[in-house]
Amino acid sequence: MTTTKYDTHRLMTIGEVSQRSGVPISTIHFYEEKGLIKSTRNAANHRRFRSYVLRYIAIIKIAQLTGISLADVKKTLGEYPEDAKLSVDAWQSISSHWREDLNQRITYLIRLRDELDSCIGCGCLSMDSCPLRNPNDFLGAQKSGPVILERELDVERDSLLPAFQDLHSIKIEES
Repeated sequence: MTTTKYDTHRLMTIGEVSQRSGVPISTIHFYEEKGLIKSTRNAANHRRFRSYVLRYIAIIKIAQLTGISLADVKKTLGEYPEDAKLSVDAWQSISSHWREDLNQRITYLIRLRDELDSCIGCGCLSMDSCPLRNPNDFLGAQKSGPVILERELDVERDSLLPAFQDLHSIKIEES
């Protein structure tokens, strides 16, 4: 993973970071609290951020827009030195990893969407029985709700579980 050293003397106030990144100061505090970004303190004990933090915030914002968890962002950014600006190569590596996760989620969501367009799997509340998938309401005797859909989605989710297991095991440390 390629990184490039950044000018560590170029420091920004939290207001400058907020203005440049488009992220509220409270969100910057939150990201710092969760260990996603780092700051230093000057002699007056004011926060100062190295300018590479703007790239980290951009990555965090992109990740959030695509549904990547902050825990996964923290894990991914933690693989790089704190005083390094992420290079184009590093971003390619990160986005490639996230692309795989997104593709799996997209596949799952498409399947869910397609199932919703058809019979959702009886046990539905609109009828006692469905001649196609639930003759004589045998599913209603087992469980309420969309039994077939839930069963199919559980199987699909379980098949995807190994890919997401590491994401669920990550906990963002409290400061």
